[in-house]
Amino acid sequence: RRGCPLLVVVLLRVSDTNLLNMASASAVNALTVDPSEVTPEELEQSAATSIANGLTPERAAQVLAEDGPNELEQPPRPTLLMLFILQLVGFVIVLLLCAAVASIVVNGYGPKKHDVLSYTTGMAIFIIVLINACIAAWTEHKAGDALEALTKMTQASIYVVRGGKEIKVEVPTIVRGDIVVLGTGDVVPADLRLAEADDVKVSEMALTGEPDDVAKTYKNKPKKEGEPEKLTPENMVFSGCNVTNGKGRGIVVDTGMQTRIGRIAQLIAGEDMGKGKKKTCGCLPDTGANATPLQVNLERLGARIGVLAIIVCVVIFIIGVAMDRRDPENLESPSWLYMILIAVTLAVAAIPEGIPLCVTISLSIGCKDMVTKNVLVRKLAAVETLGSASVICSDKTGTLTEGKMTMVNLWSGGQAYDVEGKGFDPTVGKIKREGSSADSGQDLGVRSSLLAALLCCNTTLSKVKDPESGEEKWEPKGNSSEAPIVVAARKVGFSEDVGKEYRRVLEIPFSSSRKMMLTVTDVAGRNDLCKGGMPLPAGTKHLVVCKGAPNFIADYCTEQLMPDGSTSPMTEAAKEKVLEVVDKYSSKALRVLAIATRTLSDLPFDLDNEDISTDQKFAACRQGMRLCGLVASIDPDRDGVPESVVLARGAGIRVVMITGDYLKTAIAIAHNVNILAKDDNEAIAAVDCARLRPDGGYLSNEKMDILTASVRVFARAKPEDKLEIVKSLQRQGAVTAMTGDGVNDAPALNQANIGVAMGIQGTEVAKGASDMILTDDNFCSIVSAVEKGRTIYAGIQKFVAFIMSVHIAEVMQIFFCIVTGIPVMRTPLQILFLILVTDLPPSIALGMEPGEKTILKERPRPKDEPVVLGWMWLSMVMNGAVLSAVIIGVYIVSLMHYCDGKVFQADIDKLDDFDSKLMDARTVAFISLVWSENIRSYTSRSFDKPVWHDILGNVNMQKAIVLAQICLYVAVLVPVFSDKILQLRGVAVGAFGWLLALAGPFGCLVLCEACKLITAYQVQQYQDGLAKRHEAEDRRLAHATAETSGASFSGKKGARQEGALSSAAPSAGGVTRGGGGDHVVNKVSGHFVGKIDGSFVNDLEGQPASGKANARSWSGGVINLGMCSCFGLLPRMKIHYGFGVSKE
Repeated sequence: RRGCPLLVVVLLRVSDTNLLNMASASAVNALTVDPSEVTPEELEQSAATSIANGLTPERAAQVLAEDGPNELEQPPRPTLLMLFILQLVGFVIVLLLCAAVASIVVNGYGPKKHDVLSYTTGMAIFIIVLINACIAAWTEHKAGDALEALTKMTQASIYVVRGGKEIKVEVPTIVRGDIVVLGTGDVVPADLRLAEADDVKVSEMALTGEPDDVAKTYKNKPKKEGEPEKLTPENMVFSGCNVTNGKGRGIVVDTGMQTRIGRIAQLIAGEDMGKGKKKTCGCLPDTGANATPLQVNLERLGARIGVLAIIVCVVIFIIGVAMDRRDPENLESPSWLYMILIAVTLAVAAIPEGIPLCVTISLSIGCKDMVTKNVLVRKLAAVETLGSASVICSDKTGTLTEGKMTMVNLWSGGQAYDVEGKGFDPTVGKIKREGSSADSGQDLGVRSSLLAALLCCNTTLSKVKDPESGEEKWEPKGNSSEAPIVVAARKVGFSEDVGKEYRRVLEIPFSSSRKMMLTVTDVAGRNDLCKGGMPLPAGTKHLVVCKGAPNFIADYCTEQLMPDGSTSPMTEAAKEKVLEVVDKYSSKALRVLAIATRTLSDLPFDLDNEDISTDQKFAACRQGMRLCGLVASIDPDRDGVPESVVLARGAGIRVVMITGDYLKTAIAIAHNVNILAKDDNEAIAAVDCARLRPDGGYLSNEKMDILTASVRVFARAKPEDKLEIVKSLQRQGAVTAMTGDGVNDAPALNQANIGVAMGIQGTEVAKGASDMILTDDNFCSIVSAVEKGRTIYAGIQKFVAFIMSVHIAEVMQIFFCIVTGIPVMRTPLQILFLILVTDLPPSIALGMEPGEKTILKERPRPKDEPVVLGWMWLSMVMNGAVLSAVIIGVYIVSLMHYCDGKVFQADIDKLDDFDSKLMDARTVAFISLVWSENIRSYTSRSFDKPVWHDILGNVNMQKAIVLAQICLYVAVLVPVFSDKILQLRGVAVGAFGWLLALAGPFGCLVLCEACKLITAYQVQQYQDGLAKRHEAEDRRLAHATAETSGASFSGKKGARQEGALSSAAPSAGGVTRGGGGDHVVNKVSGHFVGKIDGSFVNDLEGQPASGKANARSWSGGVINLGMCSCFGLLPRMKIHYGFGVSKE
């Protein structure tokens, strides 16, 4: 079996249940059918069960043994130990471990092999590597598991029929063929085919994304011609969905991983549920597929530096052996052994072991800052990834909108009203006449319409206490479409107990055939419907209320209520005016219900007469109705969302809405939240997801990519559609962020580069599949997160450049010492101390650098852009060379002062107590280097702005420098630690040494600031060159496309844009058509995307091809020159462009 279909066995007309069970288990001639397409009786027979009596306990145990428990499988998760091991297989880490082993082995054969301190370098490297691995492994281990969250969605137990009795069983023990008894409030435990349904309604919001409860029936209803495809069959209910109304019974057709939620779980975990995945090093799981852009870039950077380090070590080793450089403490040992130690020193100096730790710390601090912006980060690298997002795919319900149906308009007696407030809080907002600011909640038409509607509702509203936060909030219980009526009624003063004052004598529930609900209420003894309400004729005992589809109810109305309480005939002209109001509201994607009443002195039938059917009662009551009013509701957009979408667009981020709603509703909401502009071509920018799978299967990758490149609204989406859309965008090179709150969003959340779940209304499934959670469920928080992500990434670039310049300087200094024959300036342990102790605090402070005010006006960086850009390499080399020159100068002067005028190693070795004298010279160079790095921490805050620009703007930098200074004085002044371990003597160098060390920071300050002039010039040169190259590329592509398609590029600016572009946003995609075929041009980069046949473009645009010229042009927008892969190392920058596109 796959999915919903189940085995249909040959019907055996036998009375022996055991024989029937055996036959069903061993049937060979089985047919595969959809359970929604057969009757309950046929399904009852094929599943070898009984709707009345259920399965026998023996048969249930047998099926449970065959199928396994009704629960979701979980892929094996890497253990904490496995995650720790995975941290140790990186290229840079392996090189460091090799250097540590080499240091220990070489010292083990040296003259000080019995001295524990001789092994400090190797041990220190091991400790640093292990600390970094522990931090990363623990962070990843704490991340939640989406599949574990899925298992929490089902309730612990449910009633089933077994052996003719209703019994309560644990949900995992439910099997195929069980008869499940459902009631209001139950959670469906498995996929069921309804066999009985009494006004059953189910909330499928978590599964399909639709906020409205879905009415269910046990009947088979053929699809009517022109009727849109339903997301779920009307006679099926699915695992994990809540029953909001009615009661019924259903036959279990699928359990566990075969349910719809199970199939979603498979999408999350992968088709093979974690088995057969690629391995690293032959045995470890491969996590590379989920790597973020920052992780990939750092891995590439580390690999390049590692290869460079190996080359440098080999070169230095060869030079040292050739020049016969020997260990000054053991001149008898061979030079190659000493050069191995020097190579280890070089490896430590060249490999940026501090970068991974700095990145982890920087991202961790960023995560804490995100909490203040209502963003909870589950994976550290997600902070950076969101900053690079170029497309945000957002669910509509609960994300862009409130997820709460809210009344926004009311109409009665020719008067329109606006209803204020959002959500379910009745204390917020008033009802006002259209165009007026006065409270009109006491108008007769308002009170009459709302109370009548309330008398035809079963939904209640009350305050409930959130078990987690302890806060009280308003929540409706019942049908979601009735909640807006209950909330609006409370706004005008009707109490919670108003329904108890009116005794209901008859209720005819809503049905898809009647399109309305009808109630009869006892109003005997009342002169008015309510205080301030419409008058009731003398002798009125009963009030009939109908609530439902306006066009149906209007046909039954003979009069309508007027504002003064009188009535007027419902003529055809009056009916047309009412329907015009309905059309006006419907065009705004509002859900409109009509409220009509009828007064009766006596009921037209006997309530106790069981021979009168429901339909007969309905027909008798619905005649001669009075239209009281119309109520219009919508799932409103969240406060601030339209502005946030505009901000995202300004940041170069394309916002795409993917929803299960109908296309018209989706388009209206998209316009409300600025995803679609007024002049957008809706036929291109918004599509029904059925277009993704015209023949049942999905379009080819090429056609799918062309379609998704220009569409910003996808309606009637299934979970699989969302997944395919995200995959398509990723194939086009987009860094995608997917937001959502339902089960239906989980696969796409998991597939996206970064998944963003809603914290309040989000299901545990969505949270488990996400990378970050919005604790306030506000789409607006994403923009803040994007800004923070970009700021953190910019800070990472700064401290990577800072650390790399230190490593470059260390390599230069050691290389200079070996080649010239002067003593090596510092030991490997001193280098580690410099990089990981004195340089680490300023590096972290650079990662916390405040962002530029214009950071949200930049376009997202390309996915494959390296962390270190081309001009940054030049800056790093220059700064490294400056640092090396200054410190070498200080070191040479120190050697001459403390070593009796000697500079070269061979001469110094002949001095008495040369070890102490050499230690003093190294100490001065060490102090000068630390001070120089502290000064460079300030100059590195900007690549091209002077050091005095907002010099105290980063408070964390001041704290970092103080900490670095404390570490310095501990290193050079604390006995034992300084002289025995680090081999530094701060006291012995005297005043001369400390004064000489000051030359380093002063020299670095002047020369590094001078280098900024060169860097700024280089950046400008790159920008000018890129602008010219890009303009030339645009002209070349435009000319090539024009020649191929017959289009002309006039260079004129037009008003109408094709594809997804709007006047405010440089989004993707457009179509040009000519005699040579149809071509799609990416409007962000200007690149030719592909050629498609005419029929597909016709479908894409929703209109036939025309032989007449239909000129459309587009202009405006921003090109991010860094997006060009051939200039990936160059800086991000913007130019404005514009050219016309003619369509033939």
